[in-house]
Amino acid sequence: MSLITKLVQFANTPKGRQVIDQATAKAQQLAKDPKTRAKIDDARRRFQGGRGPGTGR
Repeated sequence: MSLITKLVQFANTPKGRQVIDQATAKAQQLAKDPKTRAKIDDARRRFQGGRGPGTGR
């Protein structure tokens, strides 16, 4: 049985749903935190830096 198949089966169990719901709630909480948003925005700028349109690359 592949790892993906096992993950899908776990995600379809009540315990799996609970874990996913908890992770989703935590991610939403972190996304609302101004410090976390600043870190995400900074990482996004660094990752996308020089790759925008008009750079000639």
